[in-house]
Amino acid sequence: MPGRTLPNFPAKEVASHNSSKSCYVTIGTKVYDVTDFLDSHPGGAELILEYAGKDVGTIMKDEVSHTHTESAYEILEDNLVGFVAADPVLKTATECNHPQDILPLPPNNAGMQELEKNNATEGVVGTPICETTGMSSAADLYKETNAQEDFRKHKFLDLEKPLLMQIWNGGFSKDFYLEQVHRPRQYKGGESAPLFGNFLEPLSKTAWYVIPTVWLPPVIYGSWLAYQALPSAVQMIAYWLTGLGLWTLVEYGLHRGLFHVDKYLPDNRVGITAHFLLHGIHHYLPMDRYRLVMPPTLFVVLATPFYKLAHTVFYWDWYVATAVFCGGIFGYICYDCTHYFLHHKNLPSYYRQLKSYHIAHHWNDFENGFGVTSRFWDRIFGTELVMPKVAKAA
Repeated sequence: MPGRTLPNFPAKEVASHNSSKSCYVTIGTKVYDVTDFLDSHPGGAELILEYAGKDVGTIMKDEVSHTHTESAYEILEDNLVGFVAADPVLKTATECNHPQDILPLPPNNAGMQELEKNNATEGVVGTPICETTGMSSAADLYKETNAQEDFRKHKFLDLEKPLLMQIWNGGFSKDFYLEQVHRPRQYKGGESAPLFGNFLEPLSKTAWYVIPTVWLPPVIYGSWLAYQALPSAVQMIAYWLTGLGLWTLVEYGLHRGLFHVDKYLPDNRVGITAHFLLHGIHHYLPMDRYRLVMPPTLFVVLATPFYKLAHTVFYWDWYVATAVFCGGIFGYICYDCTHYFLHHKNLPSYYRQLKSYHIAHHWNDFENGFGVTSRFWDRIFGTELVMPKVAKAA
């Protein structure tokens, strides 16, 4: 299921949510569902119900009635459910030559310009907000998170303190954890937020060049052994390419079936902590330069079963199994380096498309788009990510 953008509501529909069973309020074009907050409102539910289905922007700023604190607006933002076109927006759309640039909300660039000319931009959000990640575009991934404000608002993790023990001791439910870990944060321009906060910290960080440095030599050596022992170079290359091809399926399977096992994640701190260490931290801090590739120690753990599997499947010849395994490990090296480059490097045309595809997996739709080096298996298994449309000025 792709990450949904928040819907547009007709003004009449918003006005109809005017009871304790379903209570909407608006500020500008933003629509908030405050039904669950009614009983918690310090002034009582009646004060909110008086404005049910209506705009509360003015009354919330009214010093005579009661000036609301920043926390009140944070509560509203947590309950944002969509947008409604205010009268000035509707009037502008009706009178302009290209109403489709404005409605449905949010408007594209040309629509925003038209609204600005008519002083009708109050409360209008110019880009879609993805409901699951809280982001509007890939650019949002690069915006630094205010750690104190983020912790105060979401009550999840304090980026300035070691994350691991916060996850372990947080008492988070699975649903709350998954909701928060898939809302990306940016720590100090891509630096690494503290994970352990002790001597183990360096073990959680791996520079991208460590991957080819550590794993290319054994791949070359194993490939050479297979080349020396097998009857022909053609046969050796065929088995090696078989391993490389199998890796692309393993890459997809690991990403979808292990790293994104969200639906089947145990609702306890052991499962949540394991998920966070394995892949959750990457979605939580996707631009962390030193947690984009797999630490060699973790890779050894994950690669060992595949080594045994290769020698079980190709049991008749150790050198055949080694050629296949080496081809697969070379595929892994390409995968990890590609993953880093997609996040942090300017790339040629093909890779720019791949970069947009993978980055959209982070900011727009983490439930699809599991291929990193290609979309092939996403297309085969029906998980290809639908790229969000970019609005262009007319």
